[in-house]
Amino acid sequence: MSKMIYIVTGAAGFLGGTVCRKLIERGEKVRALVPQNDPAAKYIPDSAEVVQGDLCDRETLEKLFTVPEGMKSIVLHIASIVTVDPTFNQKVIDVNVGGTKNIIDMCLAHPECNKLVYCSSTGAIPETPKGKKITEVDFFDKDKVEGCYSMSKAMATQAVLDAVKERGLNACVVHPSGIMGPEDFAVGETTGTLIKIIGGEMPMGISGTFNLCDVRDLAEGMIAAADNGRQGECYILGNEAISFKEFCRLVSEEANCKAPKAFLPIQIANMIARLSEMRAKRKGVKPLMKTFSVYNLARNNDFDSSKAKRELGYRTRSYRETIHDEIKWLKASGKIA
Repeated sequence: MSKMIYIVTGAAGFLGGTVCRKLIERGEKVRALVPQNDPAAKYIPDSAEVVQGDLCDRETLEKLFTVPEGMKSIVLHIASIVTVDPTFNQKVIDVNVGGTKNIIDMCLAHPECNKLVYCSSTGAIPETPKGKKITEVDFFDKDKVEGCYSMSKAMATQAVLDAVKERGLNACVVHPSGIMGPEDFAVGETTGTLIKIIGGEMPMGISGTFNLCDVRDLAEGMIAAADNGRQGECYILGNEAISFKEFCRLVSEEANCKAPKAFLPIQIANMIARLSEMRAKRKGVKPLMKTFSVYNLARNNDFDSSKAKRELGYRTRSYRETIHDEIKWLKASGKIA
């Protein structure tokens, strides 16, 4: 019987759930943290031990970290609040930064905890000029990244690295880029976009790029970091950048649907987004297009994953394969006809 227990936070989420399933497939013992009364808990595999708790509540984390005598633990900290709203949000900071600091303290308070793998984001890494690949950095500055989510991830990542240097924590960090693929039960932003394209609800796109990884590849990369990631090291888990136009072409071929007919230049899209935000603010509704969404398509999305490939054996499948598998899952789960 395995003497190791894998503690997974954010286990009811898209990546966390996939990590749990992959660990169980290889015969590992998994303990999953989920928020109190989270309806998504039903998607966690039955063989995982579920602990209800809150990253901001040290008492519930004590229960999560206490393992039977003679057992060791490895923590995969994935839970966070993800937001595409760039404005400051105290709850995002409390959960993403404060919650991570609580996890760090619990790892150090429990000597049976062998390792922490922190799931950061490529958003925590400062953007480089276009034409220059974005690589890992060893210091994270919240003032050098855009938006509240990226700020929170930069702060939390630095807290992990500080704990390695100052307190001897055995931890490493992974930086996933975007995420897509099958079993996105909560229908995240990328899956929602995919459904809109397939349903013909997106007559027009934007001439930009993004960087998306298959959730299964990210999960395997994270588990590889638990197995082989070096103390104090960061690993980018990204893919090749893809244009929105090329992404739509692949979706139209795999789903046998029409792709958007036109793609707005970034400058025009930005102007429309600004007007949309002003109008939405006046009417007290959500804008149809956001300047921050346009920024994410306009920015440099060329991330270098060579370190993760070299040290962790990380690999990514093709966009076509991921899109094909996600469409198949969307049909099987009744999310599209």
